[in-house]
Amino acid sequence: MARWCRTCKRTIPTLSGFVQHNNLRHKRPKPPKHQSTFNFHPHLNGKSHRGPSKVGLLSLLTTVILTARKCNEHGDFLPDHSPPPPRDATHDWAPFSDEPSFEFAELMFEKVQSSRGDIDELLRILAKKNTQDGLEDPIYHSCADLEATIDAIEYGEASWTSFKVRYTGEITPQSPSWKQEEFVVHTRDSLSVIRSMVGSVDFDGSFDYIPFEEFTAPDCQRWSNFMSGRWAFKKAIATDPGMHGAMLVPIILGADKTTVSVGTGNQEFHPVYICAGNIHNEMRRSHRDAVVPLAFLSIPKGYREFDDDEEYRIFKKQVYHSSLAQILSPLRHGMTDPEVLACPDGHYRRAIFELGPFIADYPEQVYLAGIVQGWCPKCRAPPEELEREGRPRFRAHTEALMDTFEPIDLWDAFGLVADVIPFTNHFPRADIHELITPDILHQLIKGTFKDHLVSWVEQYVILNAASEREANIILADIDRRIAAVPPFPGLRRFPEGRRFKQWTGNDSKALMKVFLPAIVGYVPDDMVRCIAAFLDFCYLARRPSHDSPCLASMAEALGRFHHYRVIFEEEGIRPNGFSLPRQHAMVHYIKNIQLFGSPNGLCSSITESKHIPVVKRPWRASNRNQPIGQMIRRNTRNSKLAALRVEFGRRRMFRGGARLVPGGQDEGSESEGEGEGEGNAERDGMEYTRPIHVLSQEVHQPLLPELLRRFLHDQLYRDDNLAAADLPLDECPQIRGRISVYHCANATFYAPSERSGPNGMHREIIRANPAWHKKHPRYDTVLVKMDPNFDDMRGMLVGRVRLFLSFVHEKVRYPCALIEWFLIDGDQCDPVTGMWVVKPEVIGGKRTVGIVHLDSVVRACHLIGVSGRTPIPIRFAPHHSLEAFRLFYLSRYADYHAHECIY
Repeated sequence: MARWCRTCKRTIPTLSGFVQHNNLRHKRPKPPKHQSTFNFHPHLNGKSHRGPSKVGLLSLLTTVILTARKCNEHGDFLPDHSPPPPRDATHDWAPFSDEPSFEFAELMFEKVQSSRGDIDELLRILAKKNTQDGLEDPIYHSCADLEATIDAIEYGEASWTSFKVRYTGEITPQSPSWKQEEFVVHTRDSLSVIRSMVGSVDFDGSFDYIPFEEFTAPDCQRWSNFMSGRWAFKKAIATDPGMHGAMLVPIILGADKTTVSVGTGNQEFHPVYICAGNIHNEMRRSHRDAVVPLAFLSIPKGYREFDDDEEYRIFKKQVYHSSLAQILSPLRHGMTDPEVLACPDGHYRRAIFELGPFIADYPEQVYLAGIVQGWCPKCRAPPEELEREGRPRFRAHTEALMDTFEPIDLWDAFGLVADVIPFTNHFPRADIHELITPDILHQLIKGTFKDHLVSWVEQYVILNAASEREANIILADIDRRIAAVPPFPGLRRFPEGRRFKQWTGNDSKALMKVFLPAIVGYVPDDMVRCIAAFLDFCYLARRPSHDSPCLASMAEALGRFHHYRVIFEEEGIRPNGFSLPRQHAMVHYIKNIQLFGSPNGLCSSITESKHIPVVKRPWRASNRNQPIGQMIRRNTRNSKLAALRVEFGRRRMFRGGARLVPGGQDEGSESEGEGEGEGNAERDGMEYTRPIHVLSQEVHQPLLPELLRRFLHDQLYRDDNLAAADLPLDECPQIRGRISVYHCANATFYAPSERSGPNGMHREIIRANPAWHKKHPRYDTVLVKMDPNFDDMRGMLVGRVRLFLSFVHEKVRYPCALIEWFLIDGDQCDPVTGMWVVKPEVIGGKRTVGIVHLDSVVRACHLIGVSGRTPIPIRFAPHHSLEAFRLFYLSRYADYHAHECIY
């Protein structure tokens, strides 16, 4: 059971040897939960999900079986210590003439997406300029020359082919047109695609060669990447014993229809995507070629008179499954006999393919599983009893039912379509019912939250209001509450509340962050508790890794959701119960996490994000006349350019070079802190400096000099039992020199659930700006770590940053912040929303303030005013929220990391 040591950059041949090697050579302590090193911006290494772990007993017992031995290109096994074969190390830019030629091609073709006419015009202008300056010919003579150069790239090649599907039954002159038509499917060679993907050095260090089980404690297992799930472990053990030493390569698929233009013909495409399950989840979620297009399925449509024809509906499903079987047929041989593949670490290994999970929304799952609409693809719970989990479906049982019952009985009693054979039946060991995965986007975010809960709340308000006018007043106030929440890093603004015509997944995710406090007081408390329980379940499911306590919390949240959702039935919103397939899918989440790892690596949001570069942009670049061929050529060229960039990077051919960015920010920073961070604090430009007494007058804080002197005493004499607050001011050190003032700071912490880099680091910008966007002030709220012995709210305080400043004392710079404090109202969370409630701390009619070192700032937090039934004034500005309310909810739904910290 070989494991890769990232520190030594080498493979340890056995698992027991890896454990011993790691204990003796790399005794790394568990990373601190909250640690900050600060240049000026707070830098936080948050709670890591990749801490030390113990290997389970089952892993040790199966060490001999679970191996992925190195071999040569012919499949002959090599000693474990064998080095990888040498790779090309020449600095040759072929087929490009030099680095600028490659960068020009990548910029114009991949990034700018210029049309052929615009590229020709740009090249003509460059040629004219070169002629005037007496220089050589331009980089390219024309766009055709550029395209020919890209086509000559030898990397990323997986040529596209086409095949036709047609009805094979009896055809007469009176047969409907769909029986006589041929349906074209475009596909790449699936084996070539997997070879190219598995061999990409871009995934070195983010690729699991064997399944594994990870334990954070003897009885606490953790599931994260796909190969940590029981499914991969089970498939590796079940592999033919004569194939020991082969590497399991699960084939993850995804399919989803997408519309590129509603106004010009409603053109639809049905792409199929492919990925190797060995690649880590974070690579699938990022903009890397871990998920690539494999095929474009045919979409039989245009036969309106046959929409209700059962024979036509079954034929469309047969076309779907037979096409998928043909597309994946090149992989069938590798499911029984190993294929030799180059791997990201440069070695060759034998590989056994296995059809893995299929990423799809519910309508696609119905097609995949060959079931009747309204049934569950994973269990046999009848449509009218989807409030509970039924007995599981599995391939052998489905085949036995097909052999035993008539089609009408299969349809009515088991929800099976008798004339549809799933494509997985054409491959060994594949069970489509098992391979259906959770889909956070369509089942939780778009489905249960947006389509169900938000709509049901609106229906309740309308049904229980005294009149239509009163209902509209209440809904308008809910919208104003949503619009009035204070700004927060990464928070989407809703200036008109929920009232926008076209919802996207990002809209629903943003509304989840602010919806709960907005409805308090207008709906029954149990309705609020129901939505809070659902949000907890959703946020827990979205985490990048799950351990046994996390799954227990998910089960508890799901139980609360099922307990409280009966309020919608009692209030007449759902008189017929909750037999809803997308809500029913929640009962399968925990088992699926144990099977396939964390669901954020198998969510349809990944395939939907791929629609933009794979379908929509190439379609817009086409001339709309039979665009599929043009789209395929553009996708092929994009693949070649991406593969060549990886190869040039491996050879270290890019010279790089630092570039200054105006405004004192680095190139990767973003206005709301959603850029990638690698854990190093960066310094923004200093706003101004002032003598301490002048600054005190400008910010209207007469106690600022005293607070800074007492703060400095605490920093210099941390071991002193006597706190600075108890000392006479004369005994505290003097601060000489000017005070530097800043208007923002970057907090960087480990939060792989958010939009972060491959290493899981997330950065957010905390503001203390008196004129945000040169208009209104913005002073963000933060969590401040006060007691290192606690990781929850018992060890943290809530404050509002009024000033970021730093000063130098004896050649040491002290970055700090002036904080206005909030107190927790009560000893427990609010019993309705489940959130902490805080209030401003006031003594003698004045807000209490303090100075804290920026190392103690954990991250930003989001406070939302407690409205009760008090209406929000019309045209209420969000920047007034933190002064206008008496009480505030400390939102744990601001983002997924906040939920983990505050939950």
